[in-house]
Amino acid sequence: MIDLRTQIELARAACDVSALKKKGALPAFHNYSVFPGFCDLHVHFREPGFSYKETIVTGTRAAARGGYTAVCTMPNLDPVPDCIAHLSAQEALIARDAVIHVYPYGAITVGEKGEKLADFAALAPRVCAFSDDGHGVQQDDRMEAAMRLAKQLGKLIVAHCEVNELLRGGYIHDGAYARAHGHAGICSESEWRQIERDLNLAAKTGCGYHVCHISCKESVDLIRQAKRTGVDVSCETAPHYLTLDERDLQEDGRFKMNPPLRAPEDREALIEGVLDGTIEVIATDHAPHSPEEKARGLKGSPFGIVGLETAFPILYTRLVRPGVLPLETLLRCLISNPRNRFGLPIGADYSVWDLNERYEIDPNRFASKGRATPFAGEAVFGKCYLTVCDGKIVYQENTNE
Repeated sequence: MIDLRTQIELARAACDVSALKKKGALPAFHNYSVFPGFCDLHVHFREPGFSYKETIVTGTRAAARGGYTAVCTMPNLDPVPDCIAHLSAQEALIARDAVIHVYPYGAITVGEKGEKLADFAALAPRVCAFSDDGHGVQQDDRMEAAMRLAKQLGKLIVAHCEVNELLRGGYIHDGAYARAHGHAGICSESEWRQIERDLNLAAKTGCGYHVCHISCKESVDLIRQAKRTGVDVSCETAPHYLTLDERDLQEDGRFKMNPPLRAPEDREALIEGVLDGTIEVIATDHAPHSPEEKARGLKGSPFGIVGLETAFPILYTRLVRPGVLPLETLLRCLISNPRNRFGLPIGADYSVWDLNERYEIDPNRFASKGRATPFAGEAVFGKCYLTVCDGKIVYQENTNE
């Protein structure tokens, strides 16, 4: 386990800004900040199976453009990585095409169908953790069995928490906006009720448990209390849940994600959770879709937005600069906490930023195939000029445009 300050020292020792300026790798007239490479525990690179949405090439290039040098890829793929043969198909693409470190998840259940457990023993040495992201495991006994097996193998269970019977056809938060505009809502209980169950199972089994993309105040409260009682639990939220709420919704598919943007008091509770350490990881849930899919409005579009290329600038601009969140706290959530929780190495990877540069987010410049972001056109501070992974430049800002 390496602390943040040691990681920053390693990154700065590896990065000679003056030499990079002389080589022309960095523009001369900027003041730069050097950070260790960010780590995202929750991305969807869609390959194999859905390469029209994203590929390992485009996904890892998008990550590098956002300052990330390590990501964990969720298993809702085709084939689902629920056995070695299926995982190998993804590993071959990663070995061939990735420009940063990519750590795949294994599925909890075969085909992510919530029934038979995946081949945990075979997968464990080659996956970062086990998850059925995109689906909550509905059967209590199935989740308990998964936790017991993961505990034996020294792996985390990483849960998308959602009680299916409480969804009731909803697609945005069951709140003021949904009522005012005639939309079907997703209640917060659909999230926190399953977290409550899983926390009890984690306490019972002793399994390391990580909760994906929490979005509501009840989830924060439950996890905070579980930590106090010694449950081995961690959690993440995403940049959009910390900076947006249902008041920001528009009739546009780029505002549709799962879980949905919730009430202002939920956003405030999430910020407090980051500040007090209840939430130790900020992950993007980068989930690209084709432009045609996301053009169908709130009701007709699939869930998911992109986030790798906007995460740090949005969080820095909206939370750090106004004094809501200390920069060191943000960096821990992006760098040291995710790596330490998942046992991922750091090396001397780094990214170089001009924190004073102001610009507008332009999805047309994204390296990702996905363009759907609620932050399109927003003015932000903090531009990544260079990302280095394993000693190689994997992203360099084009300063000739």
